[in-house]
Amino acid sequence: MSGPASGPVGGIVALVGNPRSGSRTLAVAVEAAETLGRRLGHAAAPELIDLSALGPHLLAATPSPAVEVALELVAGADLLVVASPTYKGTYTGLLKAFLDRLRPDALAGTVALPLLVMGDPRHALAVEVHFRPLLVELGAGVPTPGLALVESDLPRLAEVLDAWYDRVVPQLDAAVQKAANTH
Repeated sequence: MSGPASGPVGGIVALVGNPRSGSRTLAVAVEAAETLGRRLGHAAAPELIDLSALGPHLLAATPSPAVEVALELVAGADLLVVASPTYKGTYTGLLKAFLDRLRPDALAGTVALPLLVMGDPRHALAVEVHFRPLLVELGAGVPTPGLALVESDLPRLAEVLDAWYDRVVPQLDAAVQKAANTH
């Protein structure tokens, strides 16, 4: 397993913050993570964390083994695709509740890609204004622009993702390799 021009690429994790199971956000996150893995030369399928299944356990009084495993997967990712629908102009509260469980700097050494699925293009700035700072606060490197995906673009998802990948893969490859070399 190697990147396009360099050493090995580690684990890819897709984290989905939609409270509805089987959501379009889930489908987009899976497609984005799988295709990104192929473009980076990563043979293994990405790990998937669908918070719709973990939601009832996030605020429970006792620790949930499933939530703890998900937190470990996220903290151990080399490349983390974080996807959410846009709610009230930003990411979901479910995603925030999950990420709030991570320790400070839990994502140090992780390269993260924020991805928002939105109904209205007026929310496109939320990726950079709200989502990126959350991931950076947790220690992640966010070397490229996130993806603001408007629902009307879903029928041509492959085309939109290809254009995004063409812009971000060179920086992602370099960032993932740099992070791998510092571990």
